[in-house]
Amino acid sequence: MKHHRKKPMDKKTLLDNILVTSLILGVTTAGSFAFFKLTGSSGNIQTFYILAVVFIARFTTGYVPGIVASFLSVIFVNFIFTYPYFALSFSATGYPVTFVAMMIIASLTSMTTTHLKEKNRILNKQEKLLMEAEKEKMRANLLRAISHDLRTPLTGIIGASSTYLENSSSLSPEEKNRLVKTIYDDSNWLLHMVENLLSVTRIRQTDAHVSKSLEPLEEVVSEAVSRFKKRFPDARVRVTIPQDFIMVPMDPTLIEQVIINLLENGVYHSGSTEPLELTVSTEDGQAQFQVRDHGHGIREDLLPHIFDGYADTPTSSGDSRKGMGIGLSICKTIILAHDGNIWAENLPDGAMFTFTLPLGDEPYES
Repeated sequence: MKHHRKKPMDKKTLLDNILVTSLILGVTTAGSFAFFKLTGSSGNIQTFYILAVVFIARFTTGYVPGIVASFLSVIFVNFIFTYPYFALSFSATGYPVTFVAMMIIASLTSMTTTHLKEKNRILNKQEKLLMEAEKEKMRANLLRAISHDLRTPLTGIIGASSTYLENSSSLSPEEKNRLVKTIYDDSNWLLHMVENLLSVTRIRQTDAHVSKSLEPLEEVVSEAVSRFKKRFPDARVRVTIPQDFIMVPMDPTLIEQVIINLLENGVYHSGSTEPLELTVSTEDGQAQFQVRDHGHGIREDLLPHIFDGYADTPTSSGDSRKGMGIGLSICKTIILAHDGNIWAENLPDGAMFTFTLPLGDEPYES
């Protein structure tokens, strides 16, 4: 059986342990001496030193400082606060029992505190590992979505341009226009995917959070709908927002991207010509955004995984090249980075996507 040798303590940690132990014992001794002079009683001195041992175990590394502090505490109580004063004496009636009891209590307290601190450190490390695993899963899902959502438009562009170049003389004007429109549509789709990827790169990789500032909710929604209408001039959107002037902490560019992605998802996948509905409300300290369509809804087997980065479903309009993968996965990434939530649900006559953002302490301005 292979045994792992414990890594020796580095000089800095050792010096820090010595400094912290000396400082806490010094302050405790000075305070105890002042208490002893003022009250003439040494009854609570042992408690002071046990508290000192707890603090030493809390702010040092390893078990040794607490055990050493326990031993020194017993010596100090004996030397300074036990008659005869300023002399070590272990022969006083009953003192050996007191000595052993205090040593045991202080040592157990030290070891318990150190053990709890170590357990907390391990739990924090496990939590970080779980977060890293979740981030890695999200990266894998994004890569899977990218490989699908970017490869298919590129294939379409290459196929259409190749057909145009090889058969230009035999193609009718209508066929040429159809091929050029295919290239144009797929190029716009690729541009949108690049915008999505650039949005994700704005999220700091260290803690997966974003820099937020208070932004007017109405302006962010208006800008998102305006950008969406430029890309889809024939699409209709009914917008409902609160009459109050509301400020929401967010990265406005990223939240606009989420709104655009959800509206675009409705255009491509609802299979309906009815107007999309974008409704914004405030409730329980959160701003709630809802995007709903009046289409055929989402397949039930896709609902649990629709934000995982690889959901793909054909639409009734026949445009099956554009999956829901990367757009919705990026929506989830952005909203979670804002400490919000996002989910999807089916309605009797369509689907609805909802995301929330915390309003913060001062969401309203008069």
